Amino acid sequence: MSEKKVVVAVVGATGAVGREMLKILEERDFPFSQLVPLASARSAGNSIEYKGKKIVVKELKEDSFKGIDLALFSAGGSTSEKYAPHAVKAGCVVVDNSSAWRMDKRCPLVVPEVNPEALKNHQGIIANPNCSTIQMVVALKPLHDAAKIKRVIVSTYQAVSGTGQKAITELDTQVRQMFNLQAPDVKVYPYQIAFNCLPQIDVFMPNDYTKEEMKMVDETVKIMNDPNIKVTATAVRVPVFYGHSESLNIETEKKLTSKEARAILSKAPGIQVFDNPSEKMYPMAITAAGENEVFVGRIREDETIANGLNMWVVADNIRKGAALNAVQIAERLLKDNLLKVKDPNAFM
Repeated sequence: MSEKKVVVAVVGATGAVGREMLKILEERDFPFSQLVPLASARSAGNSIEYKGKKIVVKELKEDSFKGIDLALFSAGGSTSEKYAPHAVKAGCVVVDNSSAWRMDKRCPLVVPEVNPEALKNHQGIIANPNCSTIQMVVALKPLHDAAKIKRVIVSTYQAVSGTGQKAITELDTQVRQMFNLQAPDVKVYPYQIAFNCLPQIDVFMPNDYTKEEMKMVDETVKIMNDPNIKVTATAVRVPVFYGHSESLNIETEKKLTSKEARAILSKAPGIQVFDNPSEKMYPMAITAAGENEVFVGRIREDETIANGLNMWVVADNIRKGAALNAVQIAERLLKDNLLKVKDPNAFM
């Protein structure tokens, strides 16, 4: 990595993903000269800890980005829509974790293990993909390079932390209430999540898919840069605190045996193959919690079609699915000397 030190802001520094970003910046010793935590007026004045030192959180304003080189945003779509253009106007490069800019043609949608080349033409805002999409494409890309994927059928089993701290608290509260024979309080989700699975994540679209499902469809095509890949998704919220799990069925143009797929994935960046059925070895949400890698197991051939594979893919949705991926993008921008805004007015 370049030795150049930059001024870095974390927008939404007091939220779950913002705190994880700070933790990962510290773990990976990201080279900055100054760290500026930003949050809403409600959180401003609080402090965060970084390498044993307390840093006061500043209020996020339109003029907060003067002198800042890089901003990692994780404060929701409406916040990103409002403030990211002001950051770019000030000469700051934005890596945004919300859905606000993902399908904007001006903004690359990047997973560093999959399409780092997309960063070269950024105009100031780089989008971090959806958590469930990130772990899926990390597993898909090496197989696509080897055998060209035609179709993906994915079912997700997503942890409540993907909704945020309120959902984590609600699951914890509901479990306690039900063990005490009390009716569970239901506020965050349409129905109770404790001891239940909800086949709805986000709102339903006109085609009866949810917004989360269509994110996986559209984002995969953009990241893989292949409009011919067909994706269909069913996204389910499950009573797990951390870690998204996915069942993938893929069809390829070229035949891949399970042994070949296992060998390819074992050599791929960011992946740990955790797959030995005879020893009951397969990845689970608890396997991935707190880890950086995408875990892949249950690799087997689909016996109903000529060129099909099934896989089970698990990752920590707060780390690789959000904070880590954003920091990895930042590292790549620094390494490739891409922390420059070509047109400050590109998004104004």
